[in-house]
Amino acid sequence: MELPKNYEPKDAEGPIYKKWQESGYFNPDNLPGDRKEVFSIVLPPPNVTGTLHMGHAAMIAVEDILVRYHRMRGKRTLWLPGTDHAAIATQSKVEKEISKKEGKSRHDFGRKEFLKRVEQFASESHDTIVNQMKRLGASMDWSREAFTLDQKRTTATYTAFKRMYDAGLIYRGNRIVNWDPKGQTTISDDEIVYEEREATLCTFRYSKEFPIPVATTRPETKVGDTAVAVHPDDARYQQYIGKTYEIADFAGVPLTIKVVADSSVEKDFGTGALGVTPAHAAIDWEIAQKHNLPSKQVINEFAKMNEAAGAMLVSKKAAEARAVVTEWLRANGLLIKEEKIKQNIATAERTGGIVEPLPKLQWFVAVNKPYQAPSGETTLKEMMLRAVQDRKIAITPDRFNNVYFNWINSLRDWCISRQIWYGHRVPVWYKGEEIFVGTEAPQGDGWAQDEDTLDTWFSSGLWTFSTLGWPEATSDLKMYHPTSVLETGYDILFFWVARMILMSGFLLNDVPFKQVYLHGLVRDDKGRKMSKSLGNTIDPLEMADKYGADATRLSLIIGAAAGNDIKLSEDRVRGYKNFANKIWNISRFVLMNFDGFSPDAMGEVTGEADKAALADFEKAKVETTAQIEEFKFYQAAEGMYHYVWHTFADKVIEEAKPRLADPAVRASAQAMLWTILTGSLKVLHPFMPFVTEEIWSKLPDWKGKQLLIVEKW
Repeated sequence: MELPKNYEPKDAEGPIYKKWQESGYFNPDNLPGDRKEVFSIVLPPPNVTGTLHMGHAAMIAVEDILVRYHRMRGKRTLWLPGTDHAAIATQSKVEKEISKKEGKSRHDFGRKEFLKRVEQFASESHDTIVNQMKRLGASMDWSREAFTLDQKRTTATYTAFKRMYDAGLIYRGNRIVNWDPKGQTTISDDEIVYEEREATLCTFRYSKEFPIPVATTRPETKVGDTAVAVHPDDARYQQYIGKTYEIADFAGVPLTIKVVADSSVEKDFGTGALGVTPAHAAIDWEIAQKHNLPSKQVINEFAKMNEAAGAMLVSKKAAEARAVVTEWLRANGLLIKEEKIKQNIATAERTGGIVEPLPKLQWFVAVNKPYQAPSGETTLKEMMLRAVQDRKIAITPDRFNNVYFNWINSLRDWCISRQIWYGHRVPVWYKGEEIFVGTEAPQGDGWAQDEDTLDTWFSSGLWTFSTLGWPEATSDLKMYHPTSVLETGYDILFFWVARMILMSGFLLNDVPFKQVYLHGLVRDDKGRKMSKSLGNTIDPLEMADKYGADATRLSLIIGAAAGNDIKLSEDRVRGYKNFANKIWNISRFVLMNFDGFSPDAMGEVTGEADKAALADFEKAKVETTAQIEEFKFYQAAEGMYHYVWHTFADKVIEEAKPRLADPAVRASAQAMLWTILTGSLKVLHPFMPFVTEEIWSKLPDWKGKQLLIVEKW
C-alpha cells in the first residue's frame, strides 16, 4: 500500500487519459447507473488557425470542472467537442503564408486549388488542437466531435438560411457595410478593432453663401455629401430646414445640399449640424433613407477616390485626398478652424486594414422585421431581449446583462455575406432573372451559385443544436438541448452568445442554453494582454510539460472570479505543482500507516477528535459543493487548497500521529483519515483530475471501487 516517493506528472498523465478514454465514460451513453438528470455543454469551438493559448486553457479548465463535477453527481453528462473553420481568420493566415513563402496570392491558384491548401492547413491545426485539449485533461465525448464546415453542419447551415429566407428574414440589398480594403471583404461590427489615433477636426462651410458650418475629420468624403442634418428643435437653423442649396464648386465638384431635420443629430455637439454622406457612414445612410436623399459613392473598394470625387481627387488614397480638400478649403477661405482630437479608428481584426463604410449589395439578416413565431408576432431583436429579460437565460456575472441589453438595443441588420473563398458558400443560385434558394443545387443547366461565403458566426450560431443532429429530430437533440451552460470569454458575448440566442430562438423557438458563465481574459503578471509582439505569451502545453496539467489548470482557476481578468506568470504555475506534490505526500503518508486496514472492513470513527475532524471536513465539502453550484470555482478551488494543505496536512494528520501509534484508538484514526483522504480526492478531482485519479488507482481495492471519474461526489 505504498505510493512511489515522487509524483511525476509527465509519466502519469498520458496513461491516465488513455485509461479514461478506454473506459468510454466520456460518452454519456456508457456511464454507469440509471442517470435521468442531464447536464450538457458544448465546447466553444477553437479556430483552426494554429494552437491553443492560455485563454483556451482557462476555458477548458472551467468547463472540465463543471463536467467532472456533474458526472460525479450522477448526471448523464455530455461535453461535446469541436472546432471552428473561422473563415476569414483561417483564409488570411494561409494567404499570408503563401505570400511570404511563395510570393503568390490565392488568385494565382484559383478557388479549388487554394481551398485544398486551406483545408490541409485546417486539418493539421485541428489535430494539434485536439491533442492539446487531451493533454490538458478535457473529458470530452470525442465520438460526437463536430466541425463547423463538415457535411452535417453544412446541411444545418443551408437549412437555417433557407428557413430564414422563406420567413422573409434574410434578404439581399444595398446597404452600408464595413468594408476591409486590405482583405477585400465585408466584415461584421464584431470583427472591428478600434485603435485610438490622432485626427484633425475641421470646421468649414461648403461655400461662402452656405449658412450652416459643419465639422468633420474626413474632409475627403465631403465631395459625396447630399445634405446637412440639424435637430428639429435647434432654433439656430429652423429657417433653413427644407431648403436646398446648389454649390457650383466644392473641391472641384458641384454639390446639391438639402437641409433636413433629424432628431438623431446632437444639437449641443460641435456646430449642431451634420454633413450627410450617405455612401460613407452608417448613420448618414439611415438619415438618407428616412429623408429620401440621394447617395453618391466617392471612395472605391481599394480605399481610393473614384471618378465621382472629381479630377482633383480621383485615384488618390483617402488620407492623401484629405490633405488636398483641407488645403482647398483653406485657400478658398472656407476653413473656419482646425483642432487636434483623439479618435477611435475602425480597423479589421484579421488584416489590420482601415475599415471603409461602403454601400454594397450583400445578404443580410433583418433583426427588426416582424415574423410569426409560435408565441405570436415578434422580431429577432425582441426575441433576443426577452430570452434574457425573462430569465430563460441567466448570465454570470450579472453585470453583463446590461452590456447584452445595450448591444441588442443598438443592433442593426446583420450582414452575413463575405467576399472570401473559405467557408459555407451562400446557398443561392442564379439563372438570368431567376433566383433559387435551397439546401442543394437546383436541377437543370445554367444555374450559377453565389460566389460569396457566409459569415462564420452564422454557422457557429447553430452550434448548440447542429452538433446534436439538427435539422433532424434526433434523440440527442431531444435529450441534451437546451444545453445546461455556455461557458465562454466575456469578449465574445456578442459575437457568439447573441448569435446563438438568435438562431435557436428562431429555428427551435427555444433558448440554446439555460446559463451563460463568462470567464475573463488571461493577462501577463503586469496585467498586459498576452501577445506574440510583446513576447509575453505563456504556452499552456509548455507549462503542462514542466509542471503538470493539474498545476496549469489550477493556476487559471484560483483568483479568477467570473468575468474578471487573471494575471498569470510561470512562478504561479510552479506554485501549484507544489500543491500536487503535497496531495501525493499526504496520500503516501496515510497509506504508509494503514497496515492491516481494509476499506471493506473499515471500523467506525469513535474518537471525539476524529469525529471533530470529520465534521470539519463535511463542512468544507458542503461549502465547496455550494460554490461550484454558484459558479464560484475560484473560491471552491482556493477553499479546498487551504483545507488540504493547512487543515488536513498541518493539523489533522499531525494530531492523528499519536493516535495511529496507539492500538486502542488506531482503527478510529485510520477510518477518519481514510474518509477524509478519499473524500478530498473526490472533491479535488474536477480541479486536479490527473494526480487524484493516479492516487485513487493506487488505493487498495474495495467492493464497488470504480475509476475516480465516475465515483459518487
